[in-house]
Amino acid sequence: MSRILIVEDESIIRSALKRLLEKHAYEVCDAASVTEATERFQPTDFDLIITDLRLPGAPGTDLIDLARPVPVLIMTSYASLRSAVDAMKLGAVDYIAKPFDHDEMLATVANALDRNATAAAPDKTSKPSLAEEQTEIIGQCRPMQELFKRIGKVARTDATVLILGESGTGKELAARAIHEQSDRAGRVMISVNCAAIPDTLIESELFGHEKGAFTGANASRSGLIESADGGTLFLDEIGELPLEAQARLLRFLQEGEIRRVGAVQPRRVNVRLIAATHRDLKNLAKSGDFREDLYYRLYVMELRMPPLRERGEDIIELAQRFLDHSTRKLDAGPLSFSPQAREVMLSYAWPGNVRELENAIERAVILADGESITPELLGLDMDHISLSSLESSYEQNLTASEAQHAATGTHGRIPRTDLSLDDYFQRFVLDNQEQMSETELARTLGVSRKCLWERRQKLGIPRRPRK
Repeated sequence: MSRILIVEDESIIRSALKRLLEKHAYEVCDAASVTEATERFQPTDFDLIITDLRLPGAPGTDLIDLARPVPVLIMTSYASLRSAVDAMKLGAVDYIAKPFDHDEMLATVANALDRNATAAAPDKTSKPSLAEEQTEIIGQCRPMQELFKRIGKVARTDATVLILGESGTGKELAARAIHEQSDRAGRVMISVNCAAIPDTLIESELFGHEKGAFTGANASRSGLIESADGGTLFLDEIGELPLEAQARLLRFLQEGEIRRVGAVQPRRVNVRLIAATHRDLKNLAKSGDFREDLYYRLYVMELRMPPLRERGEDIIELAQRFLDHSTRKLDAGPLSFSPQAREVMLSYAWPGNVRELENAIERAVILADGESITPELLGLDMDHISLSSLESSYEQNLTASEAQHAATGTHGRIPRTDLSLDDYFQRFVLDNQEQMSETELARTLGVSRKCLWERRQKLGIPRRPRK
């Protein structure tokens, strides 16, 4: 069991983080300041230290030297994100912005612990670590294989890359793959979610500012672009950038230089830009919500992340990867997917893509009582079962029924091809409810009994009369 020390002066955040980590089988101690941490504990006795950047008395970065070689994870607000990057230069293993997402915090903690364990004993096992499993992009389907080829080609250049795809498809993983296969792999890659930074801070965070440039600018600070000098900058959700910041970004791409807020002289930087968005930048440019000249400057190399529903058997491969990860993380027993669960996963439309799949698997592992993951444990919405899969399932059942009728000398119906999703649902239930119970119908369709009942009410499907 890994031991973690939390150093945070806000008691609410400290208590919430402690409960979160203890719930996931970590042994946790906490303190409100660096002084209290060093007086009560021996920092080198822990496997990881999570500390706020700004603390009463000494800053959290003091623990980097006091705890060596224990890795230190810095927590910070976006208002001081620049300082967090400076902390990494001092030796912090990583940083995470507050308020943090629980899944993001757990992934960052696992990443820091696994990197430290790998550095201490690199030859103990050839299996991928939990952190590697979360950051590796995988897929055997044709769209993913084409994507890998493009990544391999563009990684060898310094071309600007625009990654398009729905939320949850793994755009940041693709960006990291480009960085790690490039000549810049040994330098820093800084990831920025443009949608998460307030409009009033975005220019200062990206480009830096000079002392006195605005109220509260008590000292000059470099921006995230400047900090990525020699490496890669990944701007996620670039479609959310305000127009003023877009103009500055365009100059950076055209001239290879930036100017801090309040500065007169520009600074030269050597940064490779990778941008990503789930929005249609071309239409945004036409409507004036995104600069057209910036759009064409970004549109040097385009990569499209295929949605999960178009990746076929990759869904099962990813699900198995997430299942292995969750059972190890939650210390659960051996689990496997039932045949019905596999069918449902392949037929589900996955509007939340890979992120939704990962969350569904973790939820199923938490709820599982036996050794099998069933459709009910996945908790998926029947409204997102894909039409093609349900049609295929229906026609397979109908074909089997026709074969049985032919053997007995009766005639089956000819399948129709002009039916809607609701039509297929209705016909499947009406054709099978004489032979199946409500539980069997729901299980075959991959939904809960409650969802089946609600769907009956919506479509006006009568239940079979009780005998």
